[in-house]
Amino acid sequence: MTREEKGAIIEELSEKFKTVPYFYITDASGMTVAEVNKLRRMCFDRGIEYVVVKNTLIRKALETLDTDYTSFDGTVLKGFSGVMFHAESGKVPAKLIKEYRKEAGNDKLKLKGASVDYSVFVGADQLETLLTLKTKNELIADVIALLQSPAKNVISGLQGGGNKLAGILKTLSEREAA
Repeated sequence: MTREEKGAIIEELSEKFKTVPYFYITDASGMTVAEVNKLRRMCFDRGIEYVVVKNTLIRKALETLDTDYTSFDGTVLKGFSGVMFHAESGKVPAKLIKEYRKEAGNDKLKLKGASVDYSVFVGADQLETLLTLKTKNELIADVIALLQSPAKNVISGLQGGGNKLAGILKTLSEREAA
């Protein structure tokens, strides 16, 4: 590979890392061709772009970003590396990894590291954490629900209190009439 080709790959990767806030770096070493083809098919079906790139090129592309990815150096960017990009959700690649492991009946596909909204996760043990992360839209919905809850309580209290007050006044007026 020539220096120009490497430069083009680094530039393309760097642009991808800047525009896609969710990426996972995986290790698929030891997988057969059929297993890799199945993984690629699953990625395609879920809208995940999966590319295999040399670690040095990934490292150089990450160095061009504002976020600090130095924690990837000694552990994540070592050995075989495939990068999964998903533009809309940080959970989709994590779900795919878990589902692939379940279907394949092995742990050949390993999570090495991930970046979700520029937060760094290192190690295979972070998969469960990534699965439980809420998306941006889910967090916004939770905040809106929390903000609406007190207002709903006040309104229902006022409506309920108004009905009680009207009932008490009606009862008192009926007593006076009788």
